[in-house]
Amino acid sequence: MDNHLVVTDTNFEEKVLRSPIPVMVDFWADWCQPCKRLDPILESIADEYEGKVVLAKFNADENPMVVGSYGIMGLPTVLLIKNGQVVERITGFKPKQRVLPKLVAHFD
Repeated sequence: MDNHLVVTDTNFEEKVLRSPIPVMVDFWADWCQPCKRLDPILESIADEYEGKVVLAKFNADENPMVVGSYGIMGLPTVLLIKNGQVVERITGFKPKQRVLPKLVAHFD
């Protein structure tokens, strides 16, 4: 745990868009129960693929600019951003066996 970045509207470009490795951006909110269920899955992927991907936690309630610019309509939403571009979008809770294949295909 705590193997992640905390990202905001202010540092999103620096921490996510300019990252040399793919970033799983987890859009979440305190009130979102499916977000809490997805969190350990994303943490385990970040641990398992350390050096190939980084997990960035993004509080959607506190940072409306990025949420709006990426059209985030539901939580949880995970964007995999590689070289500044969204290469995968996962919305809603999904078990690890459904999340991992979509993400790992983009890891170098």
